[in-house]
Amino acid sequence: MDEEIKILIVDDEDRIRRLLRMYLEREGYVIDEAENGQEAVEKALSTEYHVIILDIMMPVMDGLEACTAIREEKTTPIVLLTAKGEEANRVEGFETGADDYIVKPFSPREVVLRIKAILRRSLVTLPIANTSSSKDLVAFKHLTIDHDAHRVSADGTEVNLTPKEYELLYFLAKSPDKVFDREQLLKEVWHYDFFGDLRTVDTHVKRLREKLNRVSENAAKMIVTVWGVGYKFEVVDED
Repeated sequence: MDEEIKILIVDDEDRIRRLLRMYLEREGYVIDEAENGQEAVEKALSTEYHVIILDIMMPVMDGLEACTAIREEKTTPIVLLTAKGEEANRVEGFETGADDYIVKPFSPREVVLRIKAILRRSLVTLPIANTSSSKDLVAFKHLTIDHDAHRVSADGTEVNLTPKEYELLYFLAKSPDKVFDREQLLKEVWHYDFFGDLRTVDTHVKRLREKLNRVSENAAKMIVTVWGVGYKFEVVDED
């Protein structure tokens, strides 16, 4: 891809920013920096980044507040950096709209691999010119997913989703009425084989339903909880 990949690194520790910049620039990425949440929000809303790496514990405005503010305007993939490894903190991060998290202390190589994985998924679903008369559509009565354009419409109204929310919906909708447990979804959507928080799936499903429900209650109901197992995409009566 010819377009430069721009990444915003946000951390109040200069050494962390320098370390991440060094490793990510080696991959050819264009790096920008911010040292607090307020600066991060200002930059994120005025510049198009491909990924934002966002520390949680920062002065002026913390990472969770910044993530919430960015999510009100942008669907840019956000990776949280946190020294807090407890489940509650990770879940809180996902509830603000983060796509992934990395717990400090971390391996810079792990960060690079996570960023590459996010870019592979998000860049694949950027809007592209459709040169074929046959579009890649997943269409139901109340919900349409145009995979060529990375666009979701519920009862005729476009729904603005983050890349991870979109990927989760698309994965479920491709296999109507098939039940997936949380471990399967972590593996297939988050690509976590041996690690990952199962609550990650729950919080993303919750956010996805909320967004769909704002424009179509019928579309939101298509994502069904199978208690004790996981989730499925249920096709409503098409008559």
